[in-house]
Amino acid sequence: MELNLLTFLYLIASITFIVGLKMLSHPATARNGNRVAAIGMTLAILGTIFLYEEDGARLGNYVWIFGGILIGTITGTLAAKRVKMTAMPEMVSLFNGMGGACAALISLVEFDHLAHMDPMMAGVLLMSAGGASAVKGFLLIIVLGLIIGSVSFAGSIIAWGKLNGSIKDFSFKGQHIFNILLLAVIVVLAVYLIVFLPANAVLIFYTIFFLSLLYGIFFVFPIGGADMPVVISLLNSFTGVAAACGGFLYDNKVMLTGGILVGAAGTLLTILMCKAMNRSLTNVLIGSFGGSSVGVSSAGAVGTHKEISLSDTAVLMSYASKVYIVPGYGLAVAQAQHACHELEKLLTSKGVDVKYAIHPVAGRMPGHMNVLLAEADVSYEKLLEMEQANEEFSTTDVVLILGANDVVNPAAKSDPASPIYGMPILDVELAKHVIVNKRSMKPGYAGIENELFFRPKTSMLFGDAKKVLQDLVAEIKNL
Repeated sequence: MELNLLTFLYLIASITFIVGLKMLSHPATARNGNRVAAIGMTLAILGTIFLYEEDGARLGNYVWIFGGILIGTITGTLAAKRVKMTAMPEMVSLFNGMGGACAALISLVEFDHLAHMDPMMAGVLLMSAGGASAVKGFLLIIVLGLIIGSVSFAGSIIAWGKLNGSIKDFSFKGQHIFNILLLAVIVVLAVYLIVFLPANAVLIFYTIFFLSLLYGIFFVFPIGGADMPVVISLLNSFTGVAAACGGFLYDNKVMLTGGILVGAAGTLLTILMCKAMNRSLTNVLIGSFGGSSVGVSSAGAVGTHKEISLSDTAVLMSYASKVYIVPGYGLAVAQAQHACHELEKLLTSKGVDVKYAIHPVAGRMPGHMNVLLAEADVSYEKLLEMEQANEEFSTTDVVLILGANDVVNPAAKSDPASPIYGMPILDVELAKHVIVNKRSMKPGYAGIENELFFRPKTSMLFGDAKKVLQDLVAEIKNL
């Protein structure tokens, strides 16, 4: 009866995961989607703690279990409440890394159980249905969880460091070949361990563990520029697959379902990000884009920029028919999303058609700008994806760019030597007027100059995005 109840709870939890994931597809329901999935996870955890039995014995160790849950809950709550929106990408990377670490630890613990199994029990297992094949299958799942979880953990920690600026892009000549060879060695050792079950299996297993951590580090090290959202998405899918391996090991349906959902969603998002960046998924896997060209100036990005005053900007936007706002990382740094929404509402009240052009990889993680604007209660209907926005720019009077750089850089189309060449961009230069708000002329995240800033239609409006927008709102009200 208790087993049936636990199975029922797992089924309910799995359904909440699917429903929650579906609700995350729209900003209006995303918050409740998180709550629904969290309720399901809570049911699964409590059900496992109090209802799971093995050989007639319950889990026990409730002090240790709930002690760990309490520490994790307090730590997670404080971190989530204190984190700034600008730091959200690195927090996502850090939490994702913890998920990968958990999956790797599961594999380490289960391999230790397997390696130190009582000889009599091992003999019974080998004589049972499946025999050696069953042992090898079990070992396969352990090794897969170890490799994928370790790569996800190490890679996510490097991504976290790069996003917060404590770790710089690093590469060396022949690193792509080194990465491929390192991965090949890991695969060969894993196959040898699983197929032959050698006497030195423990040494080989921990060698695989160490090399997987090393691969995770060198996999992410060279990646930079505007490519980081792709990496975060890919590492997220790795963690999901590693968690699914844990579900296989423990025959835990809800863990398996959750892992598959995360893995599948992360993989699909990675593919979409690669398409948005015009990059090959194969290149992502061997870490061969983004970092090597950082710091290279875009050819042709020379000339003199012109500035525009707040009063001229206010007049230009107030008497426009259609205005597009392009949010970028500068908006997030200044925490200017609420001021931006206030400007949008003010212009709309004056009869101006205001919308937002969202590039898929604007910011530091997938959906970063959508999250920021949703926090300010910007209507989802006003957020246009890149393809839609590009069709509208030719009939747009003013485009206001707030801290975005690489996603509007024409070098992606015109300069084959540029590290962002081939990346689809927002065609803002098709508009009648382009106003760029930046703190300075410093290059963006990819480290290259933006020739858009020197184009005849472009004017620079320097200053902190939040203050500039607040002053702009005041200026428009005084017209």
